Amino acid sequence: MPHEYRRNGWWRDHTFLDDLRRTAHAHPRKTAVAVRRDGHPTHALDYAELAHLTERCAAALTELGVHPGDTVAVQLTDRWELPVIALACLRAGARICPLLPVYRRRELQTMLTLTEPRVLITMAEHDGDPLAALATELAAAIPAIAHVAVADGAPEGTLPFEDHFFATPWEERHDTTGRALTADDPYLILFTSGTTGEPKGVLHTPNTLYAAIRGEADVFALDDTLVMTTTSAYTHYTGFAQGMLMPLMLGGTMVFSDTHDGPAVLDLLADHHVTFLYAAPHFVAGMLRTGHHRDLPALRHLVSGSAPIPPAFVDDVADRFGLRLHSLWGMSENGPVTITRPADPPGWAAHSDGSPIPGMRLRIDPIPGQPEGVGRLWVRGPAQCLGYYRRDHLYAAALDDGWFDTGDLARPDGRDGIRITGRAGDSILRKGWIVPVAELEDLLDRHPHVREATVIGVPEGQGEDETICAVIAAATTLTLEDLRDHLRAAGMTTTYWPERLELLDTLPRTVTGKVRKTELRQRLTTSPDGP
Repeated sequence: MPHEYRRNGWWRDHTFLDDLRRTAHAHPRKTAVAVRRDGHPTHALDYAELAHLTERCAAALTELGVHPGDTVAVQLTDRWELPVIALACLRAGARICPLLPVYRRRELQTMLTLTEPRVLITMAEHDGDPLAALATELAAAIPAIAHVAVADGAPEGTLPFEDHFFATPWEERHDTTGRALTADDPYLILFTSGTTGEPKGVLHTPNTLYAAIRGEADVFALDDTLVMTTTSAYTHYTGFAQGMLMPLMLGGTMVFSDTHDGPAVLDLLADHHVTFLYAAPHFVAGMLRTGHHRDLPALRHLVSGSAPIPPAFVDDVADRFGLRLHSLWGMSENGPVTITRPADPPGWAAHSDGSPIPGMRLRIDPIPGQPEGVGRLWVRGPAQCLGYYRRDHLYAAALDDGWFDTGDLARPDGRDGIRITGRAGDSILRKGWIVPVAELEDLLDRHPHVREATVIGVPEGQGEDETICAVIAAATTLTLEDLRDHLRAAGMTTTYWPERLELLDTLPRTVTGKVRKTELRQRLTTSPDGP
């Protein structure tokens, strides 16, 4: 397979460092990075500065005893230093393990124990929690962690992140030539941010990342005029690969902010002439609902994923921004795999999650007795990760002759693509039928008084059957009969109608915008009268 991937251009022999050097040589003063932090002025780096600081930070890692093959863990909010550290790890021959800022002791202890980083980079605090103190405690318990570097005020016993990595000309002391990772070396350990189970460290090479973002760039014919942003955290796959590496690969500009509410996103898009935005439906909703208006003449592409796109969003995006909304499906294990195309019928994102990017292949194993060819979705191709870090048995269990079991349920969309109908783990079994959860949620989202909707299965006694429970955040009081009338008018079979309704002010979500269904299921199972 690697020979085929190279022959078809899905893999290559150079890395993102070569992309950086190419643009730094050809266009040294072009803006590479522009970052807006709440309460701070926008910080920008041109390509020459980015290349210079990459060398400095790679040497700073060498000063700390980081050797090729070591791991560097990074828990930072979205800030300009992130792409520098990501490239510096590549230059120093180190794996990088980005950690979401919301992670706390339970998650961090699991992740750091598994990856055993030589250096842990964190912040003094986040949302009022003392991350520096927590990092120091964890480092004392994990012998592999030799250094803790802290941004925004380093306590005694830790390194001041800004001073150590950026204020000292370590490149004059350490030559990092020959240390850089190759295109096929393990580079990124990215923990899944799903809603269930213990986190797994997905392991990517520069080439598996390249295959995914190259495929996405080809779908939209992107080039060096790309100005890219996303509302996803830049320590998540979407922010790391699509938000940072895709513009770097093309010689474009990455723009990001640590504030993702609707007005802030619109200001970022307008002020920095962003051409491409990826945002989960939850964040698109925030942009659509805000009364804050900005003209966005530069914006050419708006792509959404991570959750089903409510049909109303398609029309709303067209009316508000004059753009076609595109749907994308992917995972941390393989990045963007399917995308709706500019040539698809208008409004197609409300009916499909797109067709595969170049090189990726799909397989749906139908479930007997289910409508419309619904089955378990499998994928394979050059964007697929190497596996789960130090958990080979878990990854092997998800493989079948090279095909990866995504855990998602899907059906063909009629145009060589797919429509995700739910997670196998989130599926609801009712009277022998698997409920099409995603389509039911789509219909509930169309109700004029529903702000947010999700559907979960609540176990019934000791049997396999589950009660279909709609969990709704509504603009006004709704009843179960109101929802059933709505579904009756939409023509959905009564087998799939909710049998229980719970009203909340807002739905609990992960940092990527996915509803925390496991949390809801636990609350509703242990509290029969509702949360």
